[in-house]
Formats: sequence, C-alpha cells, structure tokens
Amino acid sequence: MASKQIKTNDKHVKNLANIVGGSRSILYHKEDLLAYDSDGFTLHRHLPKAVVFPKDTQEVAKLVKYCSDNQLPFLARGAGTGLSGGAIPMNGEVIISMVRMKRLLSVNLENRRAVVEPGFVNLKLTNSISDKGYYYAPDPSSQYCCTIGGNVAENAGGAHCLKYGVTTNHILGLEVVLPNGEIIEIGENGIPDAPGYDLLGLITGSEGTLGIVTKITVRILKNPEAKQTVLAYFDNVTDGSQAVSDIISAGIVPAALEMMDKTAIEGVEAAAFPVGHPKDIEAVLLIEVDGISAGIAEQINQILEVCNNRNVREVKVAQDELERGRWWANRKTGFGAMGAISADYLVQDGVIPRSKLPQVLNRINQISEEAGLRIANIFHAGDGNLHPLVLFDARIPGESEKALAAGSACLQACADVGGTITGEHGVGIEKREEMRFVFTDEEINAQTDIREVFNPNNLLNAGKLFPMPGRCVEIKKELKEKEAAIS
Repeated sequence: MASKQIKTNDKHVKNLANIVGGSRSILYHKEDLLAYDSDGFTLHRHLPKAVVFPKDTQEVAKLVKYCSDNQLPFLARGAGTGLSGGAIPMNGEVIISMVRMKRLLSVNLENRRAVVEPGFVNLKLTNSISDKGYYYAPDPSSQYCCTIGGNVAENAGGAHCLKYGVTTNHILGLEVVLPNGEIIEIGENGIPDAPGYDLLGLITGSEGTLGIVTKITVRILKNPEAKQTVLAYFDNVTDGSQAVSDIISAGIVPAALEMMDKTAIEGVEAAAFPVGHPKDIEAVLLIEVDGISAGIAEQINQILEVCNNRNVREVKVAQDELERGRWWANRKTGFGAMGAISADYLVQDGVIPRSKLPQVLNRINQISEEAGLRIANIFHAGDGNLHPLVLFDARIPGESEKALAAGSACLQACADVGGTITGEHGVGIEKREEMRFVFTDEEINAQTDIREVFNPNNLLNAGKLFPMPGRCVEIKKELKEKEAAIS
C-alpha cells in the first residue's frame, strides 16, 4: 500500500519520513503529538517536533545522524511508563519511538541468555520462556507494559530486586547507537564481568543521555524449585518496620519484602484487585522466599516468629498459587490504585538504610501534615527503596506546587539519613535539582564530563539527569522556598 503524502512544509519532517519509509511511520500533526507530551510524570508537558518509528538499528542510526548533522534535538522513547520525566521532549525533540523494534531475537537456554530488541515488553520475556522453566528476574510494577529498553535506560528494579538485583545485574551485552549515528557493540559476547571499563554499567541507568540502545542481551534464570509468600498485618508502622530489619538480621534474604501503609492499603482495596485487607490496619508486609524446597519451610517459620515477636495482628501463608497471585496483583497495582482515592498523585523514589525506616517514615508523616496533603507509602522495604505517593488535586490552585515541594522534602529526608534520591525511577527532570542533595558541584561536573564524551553537542535528551549549570545560588534559594511552601 502506498504511503500517504506528507502534508507539511517542514523539510526536516519530510526527510525524517523518508528515512523510516514514509508517512505511516511518522507523526507530526499537533493532535497526534499530544499523546507524547509527557511520560508517567505528568506535571510537565511539552510537544515534540515529530515522532518517528524506526523498524531496525540501521534506521535508528540514520535518524540519529540526520538529527546530529542538522542540530535537531532528539530522544528515545519506549512505552512512556517512566515516572521522572525522562522521555518528555522539553526542547521540541524528535522522538525516536522504539515500539516497532519489539522482537525476541534469540534464546540460549544452555548459556541462560536471551537477546531482545528495546521495544520488547518486560513481562513478555518471562511469558515466552516460562514453559521451558526459565524467567527474567527484573520485575517493575509496570512490567506488563514497560519495555526492556526503557528498563535499561532507567536501571529499573522491582519487587524481587532485593535478592536478584536490578536491571544492570542482568545485562550481558548492548548494541548502542551513539549520538553521532555510530553503532557500537558493548559486552564480550555476553560474557559477564569482562575486563576493562564497565561500559555496560555506564550505559545502563544513563537515562537515555549517552546513546540509544537497539539490542539487549539479558541474563535469564531457572525457575526456583519452590516459593512461598507471607502476608502480615501490623497495627502500627513501627512494628512492621522493625519486623523488616529483624527478618534480614535473622540471615534470611527474601526474594521480595514489600510494605504498604494505611493510605496505600485504602487505595489498593478501592481499585481493581482488592484482597480484603482490614480497613483499620496501619501496615501490611508482603514477604516472599524462594529456592530449594528443603529450606523454604524453615525460612517461613523464622519469618512467622519474627512477625509474632513484633506484635503482628495476623500473619498468613498463601495456600496456593491463585492466592499468591491475588496478593501480588494487589501490590503491583499500588501506584495506579491511588487514582481511586485521589484526583492526582506524585510518585517519589528515595532509598534509605533499612535501620532508618521508622525515622524516615515519621518524617514523611510530618511532611504530610505540614503540606496538608496525604502521603501514601508503598515501598520495597527489604532494600530501603521508598515510594511516597503525594496525593493532591491539580484543579485546586497551589496544590501541584505543594505536592512538588512535599516530594522534594521526602527526598531530602532520605538524603539526610545517608540515603539517596532514586532507587529505580531515575532522575529525569523531576529530581535533577535534588541531585544536589547527594552530590557536590565537583561530582556533578565529573558526571557531565562523561556525558560530553558521548554526547558532546548535548542534542540527545538534553536537560535531563543533572541540575542546570550556573544556578547554584538560584537553586539554594528555590530549595528554601520549597521548604517554606510546605510549612
């Protein structure tokens, strides 16, 4: 079928369309571009110049070279589920959408690896190999729709990263298009821990500022022999938090150790997958252990003992896979479930030492009271990755600003106890000024120097990840104003 004619006088749009095969692989009308003005961080919206849909690495490279040669800002986008604004076209970028590059290229069970294109959906990989007894470990809550290319960009984690690590621990090789259009291969034939600089580690989590990933070799794992899941209810958050520390102190490394507070429970029970959590409960722990069958029962008994020693109201073990699946569906819809109890919400993503959980959660409660906004807490308690969700209504004048200030204050609370400002959602534009909470100007300059080696003209995803240069005095003033806004 012949392509429809490009109806624009913009020569760049016409030339980009020619690279990807015509009008069916490009969007450039305003009404079409509106769907690409933000990602999962919706407090900032900017229209791109165009959205192009390459079908392979060669087309990506040609698009990148054209943008580079013509000084057009550009960025890559996957499913748009990112939560920190990393795929927002702040500078009128050409968006290179990777959704057509969605193939599972190969599976090597003997060497436990698979090769995928960046648009391949995370959960689809596990579904594709589960009948052979294998799975892909990184499991962000959006795994049913987020792409592995996006996971690489953000170094995504998930509920089971406590035991199995985040995305970077499962990447064996990458094909990358550099910002000048050059194609490079990183990784020694999928061999882990190859000698030399850790370029895989550098690219993974670089938030799309160093290059565009076009092929990914990932590690796949054999399904554990057995797994069991525990649900524990606590009448106060402190007891639940102490139980988390006690479980780890007992020498148990759960596959997952999740926590939700009362407001979060209200949300998930009002949404798609309610499981009957008591309405008056203050905290729930979801704990999963897996491994060799012979050791599971002993670990479960230890967990039950720890919970009972911390005044648990009720603790139960999933009786079958159906019940276990219902519990996890309830937890994994946690972010979206906030829409059932609030017009808008802002997701934050800080990391703290586990021992500081009670202290930081108390501080978050104070921030909530000071701001006059409810804050729900859903988090990977086992590795101290907190997700305060600030609930607000953008229709009320001033509430968006209050929510942003409260979110920033939550990150400051994490940094104050020796933590950091992101565990898996990335910095993007949402937290770029908060990078100053954990890095000095010298450290930030060292990181931007690395970026300039790969991206010297700063055309690829500009304005993300790092604070704006030369604004030290202004930033300090803005941070003071944020603090004042919630007091």
